[in-house]
Amino acid sequence: MAKTKIGKRFHGKVAIVTASTLGIGFSIAERLGLEGASVVISSRRQKNVDMAVEKLKIQGIEALGVVCHVSNAEQRKNLFDRTVQKYGKIDVVVSNAAVSPSFGSILQTQESAIDKLWEVNVKAAILLLKDAAPHLQKGSAVVLISSVSAYQSPSSWAMYGVSKTALLGLTKALAAEMAPDTRVNCVAPGLVPTRFVEYVTKDHAVREENEEKTLLKRLGTTEDMAAATAFLASDDASYITGETLVVAGGMPSRL
Repeated sequence: MAKTKIGKRFHGKVAIVTASTLGIGFSIAERLGLEGASVVISSRRQKNVDMAVEKLKIQGIEALGVVCHVSNAEQRKNLFDRTVQKYGKIDVVVSNAAVSPSFGSILQTQESAIDKLWEVNVKAAILLLKDAAPHLQKGSAVVLISSVSAYQSPSSWAMYGVSKTALLGLTKALAAEMAPDTRVNCVAPGLVPTRFVEYVTKDHAVREENEEKTLLKRLGTTEDMAAATAFLASDDASYITGETLVVAGGMPSRL
């Protein structure tokens, strides 16, 4: 694939990306930073935060790292307090944190796993934006990271898909609630080979089977997801809100 030329659409802007020390989250933070944003990255472990900040700074990106488990109210408050203290404002919030603690059918899923899925994948996204809202600038943007499984949940991780379906509705509802000053959109990634789905992509035969399900005959990359997220967060999408962009190589999602 040809290397995409990266502009500076986020010069002077401040962006927070949750769960951003690895995988899709890191690539989103990296893309926003390369386009000029000051980026605030977070995850649950200090070591991972420090390593990610160092990788960004080596590329000349202005970055702040804050430990934040999105389900922890005190840590969420600290995330926003530290950001505003250092940069004075927030222009972009990308809610990327998610868990998938169980596999199998919905009716066989343990109650504790359902609670954890809802706690992190849905509830924490709502509370994160509730905490962010007072600090968001006019013309700001929110991007929720869902999944193509929101449209058709695989039987092996059906409850995860349902939690991601909730984000599609949340996108619509928050777009109406936060308009006109803040746009709210959503990215629904297809299968991307990251640690999160390593159990699927590490097996060559299973990987090939999933590649064949796409029209483009390949799995997605973290950079693909970062590019889509950056578009929705940028002024190039200034007349787009309440929408979900499926980035799945043509995998079945909707009409």
